[in-house]
Amino acid sequence: MGTSSRPIIGLTSYLEQAQTGVWDLPASFLPKIYFEAVTDAGGIAVLLPPQPVDAEIASSLIRGLDGLILTGGKDVDPARYGQEAHPTTDVPRKDRDAFEDALLRAAIDANLPFLGICRGAQVLNVALGGTIIQHLPDVIGSTRYGAGGGTFLVNDVAVEPESELSSLLGGDTSLAVKSYHHQAIGELAEGLVVSGRGDDGVIQAVELPGVDFGVAVQWHPEEDAKEDARLFRGVVEAAARYRAKR
Repeated sequence: MGTSSRPIIGLTSYLEQAQTGVWDLPASFLPKIYFEAVTDAGGIAVLLPPQPVDAEIASSLIRGLDGLILTGGKDVDPARYGQEAHPTTDVPRKDRDAFEDALLRAAIDANLPFLGICRGAQVLNVALGGTIIQHLPDVIGSTRYGAGGGTFLVNDVAVEPESELSSLLGGDTSLAVKSYHHQAIGELAEGLVVSGRGDDGVIQAVELPGVDFGVAVQWHPEEDAKEDARLFRGVVEAAARYRAKR
């Protein structure tokens, strides 16, 4: 893929208190492993910090991209899906929630390829009218998906045959993944289809059939991207096709 044909992939980012050198201040950032996975797959990575947004701003941003990745992060504000916060739910990042919701809606309207990762899968479900299970241990009785302490846990996902996800995985219908989440999709939004589940029934992947490429997973594929870049190659290749049609 020549440099001029490399698609531009926007990645949403954190806005948190951060330290660097003598500074301790609010900053936007994203772990290198995310954008390195994009560049290794042939894309050009651009970070998108949370900022004031409306539909016009979101559309302007989307027009400058060929693909979008909604990255991991803090829990989505339960008020966005009509619930009170569980005691374990993060303090809302209302600015990031609003920014990513607007970006995602603009991406869908533009048929821009997108990939959701962990929080990104939940942002997608909530944006389209679904809900979130706020604390999985209350439902499944274990912390198999997120024990805390910055340690990713390995879980198996059953992938639906004939799904976009299965196609991206070369026809594979099972996958060992790295998990770090205490929440998951609850009531599935209208228009989404489930393409992966854990053996406990927890939704692990969804797709939006009405667009050319709209896939979201509950796990963290960036953690394995050096060994298995199939999801990142998938969104970058879809973005390259989108760019070629401009």
